[in-house]
Formats: sequence, structure tokens, C-alpha cells
Amino acid sequence: MKILFIGDIVGSPGRDAIRGLLPALKKEYALDFVVANAENAAGGSGITPRVAEDLFSLGLDVLTSGDHIWKKRDVFEIIDNDTRILRPVNFPAGAPGRGYYVFNSAKGAKIGVINVQGRVFMEALECPFKTTKLAAEEISRETRVILVDIHAEATSEKVALGWYLDGMVSAVLGTHTHIQTADEKILPSGSAYLTDVGMTGPLDSVIGRRIEDVLERFLTSIPRRFEVALENVQLQGAVVDVDESTGKARSIVRIQRKLS
Repeated sequence: MKILFIGDIVGSPGRDAIRGLLPALKKEYALDFVVANAENAAGGSGITPRVAEDLFSLGLDVLTSGDHIWKKRDVFEIIDNDTRILRPVNFPAGAPGRGYYVFNSAKGAKIGVINVQGRVFMEALECPFKTTKLAAEEISRETRVILVDIHAEATSEKVALGWYLDGMVSAVLGTHTHIQTADEKILPSGSAYLTDVGMTGPLDSVIGRRIEDVLERFLTSIPRRFEVALENVQLQGAVVDVDESTGKARSIVRIQRKLS
């Protein structure tokens, strides 16, 4: 099974990249399933029902998220009922939505997707290690193909989670920093790993926002609105090839494609 995991979609430029580049990627890699982190897809922060439906119509199967999932109040209209939209599994009990689910690919194969958020330099949620392991154990009753989106700031926390879950899941792929790393690998027990899959949006920016806006904030410490940038739009992510019978990854390939 070939799974494409797309890095954080930022605003309308990111959605344009999905629209313009995903069809060719599906053909090139003979993709079976596509997951994307979409917590910044609506105006650069949050997600709405309209934006979610737009992304699903473009060929995405599952949308993961992170610390910005609640930025748009409209998300509460859909997150309890649409299993294709995940929030971090380690939010406290009682939070709307779900942190993992088992999906069917177009060919009928089952794939579990877990969304979890780190705690280092971020909000103090439940333990990402223990909650992800529990979710993986439950999913493994249905399928051995399991993908984890670890939405975290600290590279050390992501790396540690990769080693912790090695052999329990098919892939541990990082999001949140919007900067693609070059450490893709297959860990010893068969899990694919990449610290951060990157960003889908305007790369001539400061992690998706206009350079002049962010520089002014750094130089003056005066709060201001950060507008989404527009230039050099790219799709970044990773394709993982998984053996469906064992759940182990055969390969992982980083993706960087520019929207012309």
C-alpha cells in the first residue's frame, strides 16, 4: 500500500497546491491513500466545514490537525460527525472529535491513522507516548497498517516517539514546524520515520506567513496580524510504501513539488 502524507496545508495557496499537484502525484506513485495535516488550511489557522469539503473533493482521504484545530469555531459543527477529520488523541477526555480511526482505501484495504500532539514547548496535554501506544494497540485488532502524525515542536520528542513506536506502527511522520527535514529512514523494526514532512503552501515566507509581517514583530515586539504569503507555492510530504500483511514499511520518499 502506498500512502502519501502531505505536510501542513497553509491557507488558499496550500489548497491551490493540492488542487494543482495531487492528481499527478497519484498517478506517478500509484497512491492508495492520502492523508494531510490541515490545521492551517482556512486562512492560515484552523479549518472550516467548507475548506474541509474542498480538500476532500480534491482527493484527500483524511485530515489531521494539531494545536490550531479549534481556531475556527465552525469546526465544532463537523468534528464529532466526520470521522475523516482528526484532532490530537491526547486531548483530555470530553474534547470533541476523535484522535484516531480505521479507514478503508479505494481498494478496500484498512489503514489506521493516529493524530497526536507533543508536549515540549506546547500545551500540556496527556502523555503522547502512552496515548498513541494505546490507540495503536486498539487499531492493530483491525489492521497492521498504521500511520501516526506527531504534531510537535521539539525534534527530540518526535525522534523519541519514533523509536518508542518502532515495530508497532507503519510510519511516524512529524508536522507543525513547517520545515521539511532530511532524516527519512526505516527504523530497525520496520517503521518509517521523518521528523517533519514540511509545509504545503508559500515557501517564500516565514513558515507560511508574509516575511515583512513577521520581521516587524521580531524587530518591534508589537503584535500584528500575520497574513498568509503567496510566493513559491510548493507541496511537501512523504510517500510511504507499506506491506499490508506485516504493516512494516518498505520505503519512504520525501516529496517536494512546486506549483507552476
